Amino acid sequence: MTSKRPLLPGDGPLARVRPVVAFVLVLGLFVTGVLVGGLVGAVLLGVLILAAGVLLAATWKVLSPGQRTLRVVVLMVLLIITVELVVKIPTR
Repeated sequence: MTSKRPLLPGDGPLARVRPVVAFVLVLGLFVTGVLVGGLVGAVLLGVLILAAGVLLAATWKVLSPGQRTLRVVVLMVLLIITVELVVKIPTR
């Protein structure tokens, strides 16, 4: 008798998406963007940043300050990785 409860209850279009599918899609987009690199990789990561930013803006009111901070930090790290792909900062 397990009951699945959405993290943020709602009836929007993402309420019907299984969390595993969303996770695999985001992971695939991130890994592909990083492995492809260059401008194409930066565009893929830019799409991911845009989608995550829209989700953050839509859920901002119901998130606690700690959750907001964590999500903004994740967006900033993703932005830094994207800029690194475009500028091609040497990692070694």
